[in-house]
Amino acid sequence: MHRCLDLALQAAGNVAPNPMVGAVLVHGGRIIGEGYHCVFGGPHAEVNCINSVLESDRHLIRASSLYVSLEPCAHYGKTPPCADLIIKYQIKKVIIGCRDPFPEVNGKGIEKLRAAGVDVTVGVLEQECRNINKRFFTFHTKHRPYIILKWAETADKKIGNAGDNRLLITNEITNRTVHKWRSEEATVMAGTNTVMLDDPQLTNRLWHGHQPVRVVIDMDLRLPTSLRVFDGSVRTIVFNALKHEENDSLLFYQVTRDVNLVHQIIHGLYQLKILSVMIEGGARLIQSFIDDGMWDEVRILTNTKLVYGEGGILSPILEDAKLHNEFLIDDDLVRIYHPR
Repeated sequence: MHRCLDLALQAAGNVAPNPMVGAVLVHGGRIIGEGYHCVFGGPHAEVNCINSVLESDRHLIRASSLYVSLEPCAHYGKTPPCADLIIKYQIKKVIIGCRDPFPEVNGKGIEKLRAAGVDVTVGVLEQECRNINKRFFTFHTKHRPYIILKWAETADKKIGNAGDNRLLITNEITNRTVHKWRSEEATVMAGTNTVMLDDPQLTNRLWHGHQPVRVVIDMDLRLPTSLRVFDGSVRTIVFNALKHEENDSLLFYQVTRDVNLVHQIIHGLYQLKILSVMIEGGARLIQSFIDDGMWDEVRILTNTKLVYGEGGILSPILEDAKLHNEFLIDDDLVRIYHPR
């Protein structure tokens, strides 16, 4: 099952809104096949696993045990049901990491296998299997995207300048780490003032792989179209109070002023089938999510040698959080928090 997880993680950022899944086929203590779900719309882990078995070993398939990190699907989506494939190859034993919370599956794959006489074990490394798909599980159990709040701050907890000049806080290696994080999420979000003053691209140009959808909050549509978030290179969603329309790579998503904005944004992202969002600023937008208790992770990047002094914009205030991990990137301290 550990090998299933290793395989599954190779698809990070490439399969959403599907989950990451790995599968291993074992005969007599020897792995004869393995595979993972590589890209959205492509073959599932079980298919790639069985297809990887050498011709000289294919007669062993029916006498093998299949390990898979997530319950095999039992419905027709973009691919046929994997449970049917397992039954077709007469695999007698299947070990599953955890159940799939997706309503079209959620136990149905397990039931189909058992009804066909397959010996099914569920719950091996269950928490680890759930953790690698925390975005997928959050989306289908809490009916909202997985929410990450991220900011960079000076040693004296300043997130930016009060004026028009952008404050560069973190080093080049840390910046590349942030771009890697972006490649792992469905969307990256920033508020009006951050986009206006910093003119960010909100892309993962310093890293390879999936480009996240950009999300901008601009209630009065004040942001000029000359800004880089509107360059058309990546799909951009603008939450606003004035219009709802879509053209090319730009979606204007209308919300109202008299209802909690955080809840409207999260509901909108859920309706758009977006599994995760990393909110990168500004301080007021991040604080509003903290105050509403609407977050799953907080990632704080602190330049331990940079002191701003008087003035500046104070970092958000985080309470009811527990430190999950911390590490240094040169002088930058990275801390990751989970809700307490």
